[in-house]
Amino acid sequence: MSILWTIIIGFIAGVIAKLIMPGNRFEPSGFILTTILGIVGAVLATFIGQAVGWYGPNEGARFIGSIVGACVVLAIYGFIAGRTSNRSL
Repeated sequence: MSILWTIIIGFIAGVIAKLIMPGNRFEPSGFILTTILGIVGAVLATFIGQAVGWYGPNEGARFIGSIVGACVVLAIYGFIAGRTSNRSL
């Protein structure tokens, strides 16, 4: 059940992160990519939160942490996608 919950929270966090940072045409905009973005953001927030001591060993990132993690992942993805697309032009 926790994996399903992570996917649901990750999707919602990805959508909210996409609304916060709309970006340009090189950033992900599809349903699957937004879900993956949110899940990776939630996992990143969980990992960093556990390393810093904000969360316990069996505790995942909360909703706001997942949104922040998804925004960070979106910014990194936009930077990388923007660099590779500019080279091809």
